[in-house]
Amino acid sequence: MIIEAILIATMLDNPVAEDCTWNGIPLHGEVEVVESFADIQVQVVESFPDLRVKTVSSFADDCGEWEFVESFPDFTIEFVESFPDIRIEFVESFPGRD
Repeated sequence: MIIEAILIATMLDNPVAEDCTWNGIPLHGEVEVVESFADIQVQVVESFPDLRVKTVSSFADDCGEWEFVESFPDFTIEFVESFPDIRIEFVESFPGRD
């Protein structure tokens, strides 16, 4: 019962919108990792992520598919240890949000 309540609260508090955006930024496409002034601050977790991310080498068109680039990104991220905008988990299959 307690675990179910925690899971429901986690799903309700997901900062990733149902259309797979965060603050209007679609969470797929070309992504650049920066040290500061990122569009999104991201924490990598192993459980209860807001978004499951699959790294791809091209055609990052679906929710959670990210192609890492060094220039001309669709959005930028900064990896942080605390107070993230979103929490992600890297996966090999089934990217996206629940």
